[in-house]
Amino acid sequence: MSVDLWQRGCERLAAELPEQQFNTWIRPLPPADIAHVNDEGGADGMVVSLRVPNRFKLDWIRNQYAGRIESILTELSGKPTRLELALAPREPVKSMAALPANQPVAVGRVLHNGLRPVTPQTSSTSPSNPVDTSPARLPALPSGSPAQADAPVAVQPVNAQAPSATRHRINPALTFDTLVPGRANQMARTAALHVAGAPGQMYNPLFIYGGVGLGKTHLIHAVGNALLHDKPDARVLYLHAEQFISDVVKNYQRKTFDELKAKYHSLDLLLIDDVQFFAGKDRTQEEFFNAFEALLAKRAHIIMTSDTYPKGLVDIDERLTSRFDAGLTVAIEPPELEMRVAILIKKAEAENAPMPEDVAFFIAKNVRANVRELEGALRKVLAYSRFSHKEINIQLAREALKDLLSIQNRQISVENIQKTVADFYKIKVADMYSKKRPASIARPRQIAMYLAKELTQKSLPEIGELFGGRDHTTVLHAVRKIGGERQKNTELNQQLHVLEQTLKG
Repeated sequence: MSVDLWQRGCERLAAELPEQQFNTWIRPLPPADIAHVNDEGGADGMVVSLRVPNRFKLDWIRNQYAGRIESILTELSGKPTRLELALAPREPVKSMAALPANQPVAVGRVLHNGLRPVTPQTSSTSPSNPVDTSPARLPALPSGSPAQADAPVAVQPVNAQAPSATRHRINPALTFDTLVPGRANQMARTAALHVAGAPGQMYNPLFIYGGVGLGKTHLIHAVGNALLHDKPDARVLYLHAEQFISDVVKNYQRKTFDELKAKYHSLDLLLIDDVQFFAGKDRTQEEFFNAFEALLAKRAHIIMTSDTYPKGLVDIDERLTSRFDAGLTVAIEPPELEMRVAILIKKAEAENAPMPEDVAFFIAKNVRANVRELEGALRKVLAYSRFSHKEINIQLAREALKDLLSIQNRQISVENIQKTVADFYKIKVADMYSKKRPASIARPRQIAMYLAKELTQKSLPEIGELFGGRDHTTVLHAVRKIGGERQKNTELNQQLHVLEQTLKG
């Protein structure tokens, strides 16, 4: 009965919570102990006891989920139910030095600069002469390859055989299983899963857009891997837009456009990254238009990525942008706090270096832009821990990331935000302090207030003073309004992301 009640309660929570929140906080919990009790009046009730691995997780579950858990269990049991949280007994932690010298560790991708991620060293290994204990390497992509530039770290099985280079140019490590799901990529991921299951039918073409480092490349590789798993003989090709441009140039010089058509027009699935690079290249756009039409006519599927939505593309023929927009256009947004925490924890586990939740929260709160910056911060913290032989905690993370934190604090000021937002929306900086209230001014002013609260340490009254002596309630209204709209308005979210990237640049 107890196990069944807890299981049913978890199923209800899984249906209510975002997937990454449930997987991070609830799923890892052990089954609860449930006891029947009677109060002083003789009424029958229940006490649900949960063992939580550490104090931080205990406090978070108590503050964020305890009330809802009690309500669900009370409803399911039909009796008053009280939740009790307690710390689980500590288990001895195996140090990295205690690992056998020949034990393989999880393999990450080749980094965008051509270097491999730092792997845990044994006590007999010096940092200057590291031993690669991994049994397999991912295929070495060229330094600076676009395929690497947008791909999050992926987990590869320890005993996997080294994948050989294939004609598909698909990275076998970038799958749906290794992509951390969350609200930021939920719609794009769902659409990609539909395409992988039934290519050529729904959402054709699929156009995925968003800022750098958010996982667009990972997602389209995942579709390619899923299709090849189901249909090994499928004609699938991944390439960056610059590679298509290069093919067009070579075939133009050689007058061999029949070869170009044979290569692209016969595909079952074309995955193409960063189509904004076609801007201003008329012959390339013409050839891509021809390939696009030929593939759609034979019910082949096309998935494209870009840094902006189709109508926002510059110097690209309207014939193309209208076709880009004819299928399904979805955005990948910057990951929210809980998703950033989940990403950090998963990446750290892949490096065989579990990270405390409070440290993950500290990093996630200070690194907001994209997954790639999160990975960079994580690598710094892990390397600092290994080389200094110190445990990972908030103080160590603060020391490891001090350059990043000092740059953020020095560069981002309210004045800089006001100037950047004013330039973006083509208003005067003086309008930020004025009493003018037309929408063309009031809206950018609210956006600037929102960014000031998000990106600086200023209090609401301090921000209000810097916006012409406004009351703190005015700032609070702006912060809540813009923050709420950001979750629903894709175009606003894209604009905010561009502003954040500019300010952090």
